[in-house]
Amino acid sequence: MAITSAVNIKEVSAKLKYRIDKVDSEGLPVPHSSPGNGPSAICLSYILSGHRPYIKNGAVHPNPILQKKLQQIGDCPLLDQDLEYLAEGVEGRSQNPMAVLFDSLVRPDRDFGGTADSVLTWKEDHKDHIQHLVLGKGPPGGSWHSFDGSMTTLSLGEWMELPGLNFRDWIRRKGRNLRNDRATTKDVAQYYQHYVKVMGLKKYFASGTLVTSVKPVDLSSLQRTSLSLHSTEDLSKKLYEIKGVCLSKEAPETPFCVYAENVVLATGTYDSPAHLGVDGEDFPFVYHKISDLESAVEEQRLGPNSDPILVVGAGLTAADAVLLAHHRNVPVLHTFRRGLNDLGLIFNQLPQMMYPEYHKVHQMMREQCCPPCKCYSGYRSFPLHHVKSFSSDKTCVLESTKEGKKVFRISMAFVLIGSNPNLSFLANSGKHLTVDQEHEVNCKRNPIDTHPFTYESLQEPGLYAMGPLAGDSFVRFLQGGALAVTASLVKKRKVQTVRPPLIKGSAMRCIINVGVEMGRRTRTKQPQWLSEMLLVASAQREPLWRRVLRICGSQVQFYGCTITSKTPYFKLDSYS
Repeated sequence: MAITSAVNIKEVSAKLKYRIDKVDSEGLPVPHSSPGNGPSAICLSYILSGHRPYIKNGAVHPNPILQKKLQQIGDCPLLDQDLEYLAEGVEGRSQNPMAVLFDSLVRPDRDFGGTADSVLTWKEDHKDHIQHLVLGKGPPGGSWHSFDGSMTTLSLGEWMELPGLNFRDWIRRKGRNLRNDRATTKDVAQYYQHYVKVMGLKKYFASGTLVTSVKPVDLSSLQRTSLSLHSTEDLSKKLYEIKGVCLSKEAPETPFCVYAENVVLATGTYDSPAHLGVDGEDFPFVYHKISDLESAVEEQRLGPNSDPILVVGAGLTAADAVLLAHHRNVPVLHTFRRGLNDLGLIFNQLPQMMYPEYHKVHQMMREQCCPPCKCYSGYRSFPLHHVKSFSSDKTCVLESTKEGKKVFRISMAFVLIGSNPNLSFLANSGKHLTVDQEHEVNCKRNPIDTHPFTYESLQEPGLYAMGPLAGDSFVRFLQGGALAVTASLVKKRKVQTVRPPLIKGSAMRCIINVGVEMGRRTRTKQPQWLSEMLLVASAQREPLWRRVLRICGSQVQFYGCTITSKTPYFKLDSYS
């Protein structure tokens, strides 16, 4: 979880090295907070800390339409551009346009075999720093630390990297190489932990913290003394109250409470394994994590003479379980709902040359279905079957439409059918924030409903969601979410600090005329009206400004800067 604009800490354990209440001695709002400390939150922290993407001088993007847009940007920061305009027409393998845009800038045409270098370069500007706090139960890297370290990633190794630290170079400095261009989960976890350190982000991370509650509060209902506020103007703001406990092996849990203007949910999706919901699933021999299989094998509770284990699921985690058990000569019964030729089966979507181990599992699934051959002794697959029930005597019932019910005696069962995010710290576990509010949050089928270009919740202003919660399951795509969130927060900060511009002569008349033409307010509310017109002009960009200049006839003065018909519209934000 990333918290931005935290106002104060009511009770914070001394274990928290980062103290928001010391950030601003005036008691003014500090920008933000984020629950979850995986790659989504790490990338967001990197950009919030003042690192800004720019277009490289002389860079050429293979997409001619996007290249023409990029040529207009010049030396201006990417965050100050109309990101929706840049993303228009860019295609990729994510449903989120910002994810596709950022990935296209970093890895141009990579999904189509392109080899062009990134068109982005990063510059650090401490003036653009936005105060924030990242909360997480474990070390930076999130759930990557919970995986078996010998497993390889589905994505290419270079797709796991974050801005500013080349993953392949980092691996080589460790004296290691990528296997089939893929990395182990241990390497990825260590990379993210090292990234936070080398990029100077540790001061923003509060590891060993468990968030228990996030809820909006009306600032006017809070005690003035508890927040150290100095003016009644602050009382009109809406805040989020974040409560939790600091986890420590040496000391008891210590509660803390933080107030923030914005909260970014970046908790990922591996907290709560999915369940079948069948009878007997709560028996002690039924497990829902592959780590339990690893432990049973290492402790020699399973072996060649054991009753077969049951693996439920046809995803990559289930495939990893099959490989692990098969390599240790543990007999396996493998059941899954899909047919072997179903296009939705992940194995039918992976290139065989890049993922030979998963295609080996797919081959086993094909050749060992009923009746099985003897090519892979000890393994048997059951496509188009589902689990009906488990019994206390360690028997399970499988059922299919064509073949009816089958009963098997097993030693253990491993239900590996995916996982769901744990949002128990939100009201109603966040159901009111989803696309379909009748069902629980599901990263694939029912993600949090967010604005496509800001990632802000459409139900709760000030609450953002990124990464798997917003539908981006791959590291290469979640970085676009970090860019979108930061751009939104930067614009919010500009709105809070905006002052009426210096508008002279006919420029005043032309903007009023445009306002009347657009059905805006009259001169009677001139100060507030002018400020709002600036924001409208900034949002509308080129069409409105061109109209202004046509009416004005020559030029407009803003903050002493002259804007003419030759001024690129993308620079106008810096004047407003």
